[in-house]
Amino acid sequence: MGTLELPFVLAGPIVRRVERNQCYIWMATSRKTEIIASFYLIDPQNRSTSTNDYQPLLTETETTTIRAGKQLFVHLIKVTPSVGTFPTETLIGYNLQFARNKQKDDLGSLHYLSSDHSNCIVYGNLKYPSFIIKRGNSQSNILYGSCRKLHGEGQDTMALADRIIEKEYLNIASRPDALFLMGDQIYADDVADPIILAISTISQELIGSQEPLSQLDARLGQNPYSHRLSQINGRQFVIETIAQFTTSQSQNHLIELGEFAAMYLLSWNPDLWTALQTQELLPSFEEAEEDCQMHFTFPNTDPYKKEHKIERKKLYDRYHTQQEALITLQETLSYVRRLLANIPTYMIFDDHDITDDWNLSAEWKSNVQNSPIGKHIVANGLCAYWLFQGWGNEPDTYDNAFKEKMSSYFNVLRKGCTHRNSYEQWLELLWNFQEWQFVAPTHPKAVFLDTRTMRDYDLDPKPIKFGHIIKESEGCPQLLNQTGWSLITSKLRTSGWKKNSPLIVVSATPVYGMGLIESVLHDFVYPFQVIGVDVQTSFDFEAWKYNSKGFTEFLTQTANWKPSPLIILSGDVHYASAVKSTVTFANEQQLPIYQFTSSPFKNMSFSGIWGLLMKMVISINSYSRKRNDIHRTCFPDFLITHTDTDETPFLWKDQLRYQFIEKNSIIETTNNLGLVSITNDSIQNHLYKKIT
Repeated sequence: MGTLELPFVLAGPIVRRVERNQCYIWMATSRKTEIIASFYLIDPQNRSTSTNDYQPLLTETETTTIRAGKQLFVHLIKVTPSVGTFPTETLIGYNLQFARNKQKDDLGSLHYLSSDHSNCIVYGNLKYPSFIIKRGNSQSNILYGSCRKLHGEGQDTMALADRIIEKEYLNIASRPDALFLMGDQIYADDVADPIILAISTISQELIGSQEPLSQLDARLGQNPYSHRLSQINGRQFVIETIAQFTTSQSQNHLIELGEFAAMYLLSWNPDLWTALQTQELLPSFEEAEEDCQMHFTFPNTDPYKKEHKIERKKLYDRYHTQQEALITLQETLSYVRRLLANIPTYMIFDDHDITDDWNLSAEWKSNVQNSPIGKHIVANGLCAYWLFQGWGNEPDTYDNAFKEKMSSYFNVLRKGCTHRNSYEQWLELLWNFQEWQFVAPTHPKAVFLDTRTMRDYDLDPKPIKFGHIIKESEGCPQLLNQTGWSLITSKLRTSGWKKNSPLIVVSATPVYGMGLIESVLHDFVYPFQVIGVDVQTSFDFEAWKYNSKGFTEFLTQTANWKPSPLIILSGDVHYASAVKSTVTFANEQQLPIYQFTSSPFKNMSFSGIWGLLMKMVISINSYSRKRNDIHRTCFPDFLITHTDTDETPFLWKDQLRYQFIEKNSIIETTNNLGLVSITNDSIQNHLYKKIT
């Protein structure tokens, strides 16, 4: 692979946290630049003309820049009103001015404001990208979803969010005012064959050097491992055996920080794809094979001729299928860029942002933590998450000490040398950090839970029965431990949220999932552990339901906050559903819950034999659930039974009903996007599936 000339704007602008007293805009550039923001109060006069009135707002700009590599500058632009607060319930437009050396640009000179240019990030007759700051007593319209794999099957429904805003961009009441990305914004563990070499090239251009992985494990500096790391389909053995990961799609797993960064940039910036194509950095299968850039398990030698032929056919088909999916992605990527420039966006991670099975069990976490390369990859994933997602959620969480440790490590990294002290501080900071959770200043307020790094593991062996065989195994994790609950409760108390008012809780995996699917997994798949099948890592047994103590803790903790009602938004599971529940506790306190799930944006998974099986189970068993309430009781030993009983004592009872998604269906398994509209007296959930 050759070198790559990077565009000046690597990604952005992306609107992040917005409040009446401060707003944040995120950008990444390939060169150092000073950035100043200008804000405008937009008074729409006529949708069909360009007669809108643009009143400049007096503001102050404070831009914090982190240099993460030789050509990777990440900027968080804080804009505050010079006097008073920003206006609410109206459009606020913005422009950005860039000063680098003697060159000056703004969004206009970079063609981001030209309606006749593919880079345009404005809607209709507006001059600037725009967003809304909502008041507490008005209708909120929140877009939400998760699971966007670049080469996932089907259209990228995240682009639907852009189309929705385009239709309503002047309508303050119905225009979406926030976007929740609820996990798996990238798939670090499942990278398409056609782009892994390009990702490696982008990585080196961004950072300026390769990471000295052989200093973490000497084997990575020796063949065959060092050679395989630079090949398509070559990383599986390293990831499984050396890093101790358990993902099933590790052939091209991201390893270096620059690779994680490249994946984010390819997810958000169509210009980078254009640069790759222009500079011929996306090889065909045949070109990669001819240049020995494709790893084959079976070499093309006499003893393995047959096996090589079969393997080559498999890789050839996979390569071309992924190419087609990536073309579909690129067709809508400009819409995704425009979307992110026009709506406050809040993001939380899930497993694929780092690796599949991330912290699935105590054993998994211990194995990876004791592997220098495994621990390093997790830290790189978290570091990239902070740079590209986490920093803009709640910027005040990350103090100067945090940013200085990050910058110190980046300074060493881009020079290609090592400084053990900086590295160890960076590594331990990310592995031990406990502030990824946050409260978004939406209306209602939204609590984003960290269900990945704040887990609690029940190490007491649990019995599993398969026929007449009984085996003991580690139980499923509690997704949030007591420390996590304490920290997020403290954040909520200082956020300004009031008891007995609506509250949104974002949990990457649903609290109330599709019980049909979860029950099939638990009752018919989980027992296969007894005969040696590793179903824990194969099927991700980590829903709230699988740990009844953790499920009860969720209900108890949120009930203590006294929301009315509690609205749970989730993704992760690659289907959409809606559940309404009322929980009654032993003290007669009631907690009304609305659970809405939207997933995936682009990664339909219910296909093949497994998909047919699940759809058959759903179709057979769902009819009775469409119109009937389901009753459950949880007893003091955390046993949950499907009964409505007066037996005491009990911890809680719930009465739940699956809601129709559309027509007569309570589940949607195609790519989809959720939109929840909330007023003082109503909650409406909508599901969008097709780009028109």
